[in-house]
Amino acid sequence: MSVSETEKDPAALKEKGNVLFKAGDMEGAVCCYTKALNLSDSQAEKAVLYRNRSACYLKLEEYNKAETDASKALDVDPSDLKARFRRGQAFQKLGHFDQAFLDAQRCAQLEPKNKAFQDLLRQLGAQIQQKSAQLNSTDARVQQMFSLLLDASANDLDRQKAAQNLVVLSREEAGAEQIFRNDGVKLIQKLLLSKQEEIVLSGLRTLVGLCTGHQSRTMAIVNDLGMEQLCAVMGSGATTVSLAACHLLQVMFEALTEGMKREIRGKDEAILPEPSKELRSMLRHLLEMMPASNVSGPGRDSAMNLLVKQVPRKSLKNPDNSLTLWVIDQGLKKILEVAGTVPELAKGPPLTDNSHMSCSVLLSKLYNDLKCDKERENFNKLCEEYVQMLEMSGMIDAVISLCASEDVIHQQVAVEALIHAAGKAKRASFITANGVALLKDLYKKSENDRIRVRALVGLCKLGSAGGTDFSMKQFAEGSTLKLAKQCRKWLCNESLPPTSRRWSVEGLAYLTFDADVKEDMVEDKKALLAMFELAKSEDKTVLFAVGSTLVNCTNSYDVEKPDPQLLELAKYAKQHVPEEHPKDAPSYVEKRLVKLLEAGVVSALVCMVKQETPALTEACRECIARVFLALVDRQEGRGTVVAQGGGKALIPLASDNTDIGKVKAGQALAKITITSNPVIAFPGERIYEVVRPLVSLLSLDCTLLQNFEALMALTNLAGISERLRQKIIMEKAVPKIEGYMFEEHDLVRASATECMCNLVLSTEVQKLYLATGNDRLKLLVLYSGEEDERLRKAAAGTLAMLTAEQPELCIRIPGTTTSWLEILQALLLSEISDLRHRGVVIIQNMIEAEKSLAETLMESEALEILSVLAKGVEGIPEPVSKIAQNCLDKAVEYGVIRSREGKERCKGTEP
Repeated sequence: MSVSETEKDPAALKEKGNVLFKAGDMEGAVCCYTKALNLSDSQAEKAVLYRNRSACYLKLEEYNKAETDASKALDVDPSDLKARFRRGQAFQKLGHFDQAFLDAQRCAQLEPKNKAFQDLLRQLGAQIQQKSAQLNSTDARVQQMFSLLLDASANDLDRQKAAQNLVVLSREEAGAEQIFRNDGVKLIQKLLLSKQEEIVLSGLRTLVGLCTGHQSRTMAIVNDLGMEQLCAVMGSGATTVSLAACHLLQVMFEALTEGMKREIRGKDEAILPEPSKELRSMLRHLLEMMPASNVSGPGRDSAMNLLVKQVPRKSLKNPDNSLTLWVIDQGLKKILEVAGTVPELAKGPPLTDNSHMSCSVLLSKLYNDLKCDKERENFNKLCEEYVQMLEMSGMIDAVISLCASEDVIHQQVAVEALIHAAGKAKRASFITANGVALLKDLYKKSENDRIRVRALVGLCKLGSAGGTDFSMKQFAEGSTLKLAKQCRKWLCNESLPPTSRRWSVEGLAYLTFDADVKEDMVEDKKALLAMFELAKSEDKTVLFAVGSTLVNCTNSYDVEKPDPQLLELAKYAKQHVPEEHPKDAPSYVEKRLVKLLEAGVVSALVCMVKQETPALTEACRECIARVFLALVDRQEGRGTVVAQGGGKALIPLASDNTDIGKVKAGQALAKITITSNPVIAFPGERIYEVVRPLVSLLSLDCTLLQNFEALMALTNLAGISERLRQKIIMEKAVPKIEGYMFEEHDLVRASATECMCNLVLSTEVQKLYLATGNDRLKLLVLYSGEEDERLRKAAAGTLAMLTAEQPELCIRIPGTTTSWLEILQALLLSEISDLRHRGVVIIQNMIEAEKSLAETLMESEALEILSVLAKGVEGIPEPVSKIAQNCLDKAVEYGVIRSREGKERCKGTEP
């Protein structure tokens, strides 16, 4: 049956699903069963398919789906014991012990001798007793806590302890259920009105316990408490309380959205209404917090952070961006009101130093989530209605004139406008000619630190307008070094507010395009430590500036090297040709990397990755990934990176990043995995998270170097354990690795074959070689005769393992190519010990597989070669001699040769 016919036949799809299930490919089996269900018209056949798919979902730990499919099978055939047993297992995993017990009891009644049924019944009996005892104990504890909290005569310390104990109870499912059923939400509502911060925090944390992973309780709590009260708590002046309320709302969002995604079935969840109403209500209240003057700055930041996390799609593959469109329609102007607030100029809502950054990230996320030009046009239109654009030819002249104003606010607005305008090179040259003197005067004469540091950054940005092009200097020689020295001085001055010090890092982010500035920067350990400490501080807006500075210092930005012929043509045509600074040579960069490692850059990068803030944008993550890649490029630096937590930090960077950032992080992980022990570098379950980023590097969009390093890293992982090999197989890496076995580049082809050598230890991969109608075995035989030593070793090693595990493949080797015998003899005669060893192992496996193969081999020159090897003359390792002798002994046992005076001869020939 052809592939196209199989895809249309439910029975064939079911059989294919069964094969995949036995092979351990649960996702593939689910896909086959689902296709068969869509095609089948037979209810009986559908019942079997649902039952089979339920078994897959149990293996995949998707217990809701497993229970749903088993129930559908039972709807058709209530006597199906397999379906009932699987539903009982799913109920058990979901914690529905009563329902699980009923299913297990029914199975045991019908088949009392079935050990699996009896075992499940015993487990559930014990679990039900344990849960009952726990509920009785928990109920008494909950009542005790309630009594103490409601007792007005109790002292504050006892009430605080009771509130904290309530938090602990809420983290257990039994405790959470008892609190909820005993009108605990009304009590918590009273706790939130307390004037004691600890009591309020305990109330919020208890609600987190009640809502975590539980949709029905979350919906009830949202309706009982009301978003007004929760938003009022989050908008309070206390930062700790605001963050705790933000965390609660985050948990509520997750419980509601996850509940919408799951296929819910069962007596408790079946009556739940759609939670979209509660979600929209929560979002509407968050939007109303934006312009509200009674909301604190931290509370407003928390609201924006929640919108960033909850509104845009997690994946652009999801076609539904209706939530984003709704937020833009209902709240874009409210968000813009925050963005346009200048605290010094207007009586707007209270802001923190991070508010404008959070607002810009939110606007960017909303815009990037739009799908078509029409949606973007609407976004732009709403913005234009709020912001009146003034396009005047003399605007920059007017801004420069404002710098001379004696009004501090005018100066600040003008300087910041100049900083943004200087982003374009053509504007930068105009401002350099007209505004540098004013910026210098502001820096030297102003008594306001906010103006001085902004003026300094303006000068820095203008001085770096040429980028890394050594020939494009905006200022005189040495000017950028003086500016950088001033920036480092501000950075190290701990008496200045963090905002001012952050602006100095902004200046360095521009100036470090200059290699002379980079050299001075890495030599100033005090400035480096100050910058690292600032990156770990509460001022999250500094993250991108720190990341940009480090990218420049490590030269981890992308540089396109022009074609030499095009360069000559450009010079001939008198076109500008970019020049590289002499101190950007690899030797200088390497020394800078060493100094950054010594200064503790890794711990700073790790802290930056851990930041839960919108300021850690994808662009910022890309910067961090670039720096990590530069740090591990030198093998000597990898140990330091791993020891200080760099390996752990790279894993999230490889999944949540720009496309370029994912590749950079993945390549850094590959370099670490190649030279470090992966078990130590990525302890515990973390090692399995490394596989996907490495497999993603096996792409035509990546460079050959990235392909090669990914293959090397996967080779190391595949040699560690069967579970890791299974993870690599599940990530669909095998077809990609096979593709690279045909690559023209010798190293890539050899590394792919080495990776396959380790993967063939898995039965699933062995089955690919056992399958007929392909040239996989032929390729290995031919590669075993290639001139490339590394490729020969890998191919011969793979053959040796395959023929040992699957004797059937030994019989197929003669049919692969007419030169198979010469290739094996060449392995036996090789001067390279490893190749000779692999050769005798393959010969031994073939002789042991079938007598006819032994006859063919003994009639060839292989007999004489084996005889020499068996003697163990000087230069032949003992293991090789021993295996060669085993081959001869087996041939004697078959009667293919006879032994005379220690010499082996073919049977029937004259001595």
